[in-house]
Amino acid sequence: MADLAQLIAQLGQQARAAARQLALAPASKIDSALNAMAAGLIAAQADILSANAADVAAARANGQTPALLDRLTLTPERLAKCAAGLREVAQLPHPVGGVLREWTQPNGLKLTKVRVPLGVIGFIYESRPNVTVDAAGLCLKSGNAVILRGGSEALRSNTAIAAALVRGLALAGLPAHAVQLVPVTDRDTVRLLGESVGLIDLLIPRGGKGLIETVVQSARVPVIKHYDGICAVYVDAAADPAMAEQIIVNAKVSRPGVCNAAETLLVHQDIADQFLASVGRTLAARGVQLRADPRACALLQQAGVPAIAATNDDYRTEFLDLILAVKIVDDCAAAIAHIGAHGSHHTDTIVTADAATAERFLAEVDSAVVLWNASTRFNDGHEFGFGAEIGISTDRLHARGPMGLEELTSYKYVVRGAGQVR
Repeated sequence: MADLAQLIAQLGQQARAAARQLALAPASKIDSALNAMAAGLIAAQADILSANAADVAAARANGQTPALLDRLTLTPERLAKCAAGLREVAQLPHPVGGVLREWTQPNGLKLTKVRVPLGVIGFIYESRPNVTVDAAGLCLKSGNAVILRGGSEALRSNTAIAAALVRGLALAGLPAHAVQLVPVTDRDTVRLLGESVGLIDLLIPRGGKGLIETVVQSARVPVIKHYDGICAVYVDAAADPAMAEQIIVNAKVSRPGVCNAAETLLVHQDIADQFLASVGRTLAARGVQLRADPRACALLQQAGVPAIAATNDDYRTEFLDLILAVKIVDDCAAAIAHIGAHGSHHTDTIVTADAATAERFLAEVDSAVVLWNASTRFNDGHEFGFGAEIGISTDRLHARGPMGLEELTSYKYVVRGAGQVR
């Protein structure tokens, strides 16, 4: 335990020193580092994919779910996308130093509100080695040092990726300790990171509910949470059926193991007969298990679509698998009430041609991202034009939704005077 505490303290001290240098680094040097990191990933592709293959083989041997194996797996295409993400972040405007507001007081004091880095970010995550790249790139661009603590199932992959990223930092002349990976996955490291007052400015856990609750319960530093992605698609009476089917299939099937995948389908009672029969057959053909309320279950079974009775817990579950909870609702108000009672304030969408109904849904559903006639899968930093994301916050302070560069900054007030006293 003492050795672990010393390790985390050392990483924190090194990150703090690196953060001071990053805060003053020219924007051009940071962008050069991001491009060098991207090149480093491609140059190290063989080593990274070999390490990842070992992680995937071990996870498969341990009986991990297909969804986790998908999140864990890297391919040349996925690695190339990671590198492209770093290059995209390099092209984005620099948030640090941006002027949010400036004004002059009657006494002549000139005030400026300026974006500044947060400092040192502690990032705790599971099973997705591509997130190592996203977190490093976003933290660097926003002037923050980052300490990465990945899951045990991805340790080989994360180690190989971090080594490539650090080589890119060195080539650009930035401190190597700006990006550090905790080299062990002992559970006590999570607690120790959360107790690193004075060394870590913000802790971001990204993973399962158990991980996040563990972090929240023990942390003494500020935490931004990403709780369950219990995302709903509501198909209104005025929906285009073909559009609605396309959206729900994409939201559920394209990558069922990610947080912005749909977990609940709500259907207006006026179109349930025809729509559920059609979409049910399509989803069943794609391997989706349907868990439905009594009305929906009866309609699906009458149409020859396999369905089982849903429990109340099914509407509060992030399945991260080819499972979908289905419910018929009386109207838009009932859909909004269901989402408020059972959702996780992550991502919800309405499919309708009725603009007034859509605007009511957008206004009344209290989620980080609310969509009209679009898949829940669009709640993503890349899709929002952020280059990447470090997570999707379901909190309200200080960030909500996909966390990009701006969400990794704070601000300070710079006051210029001419001898004024109070």
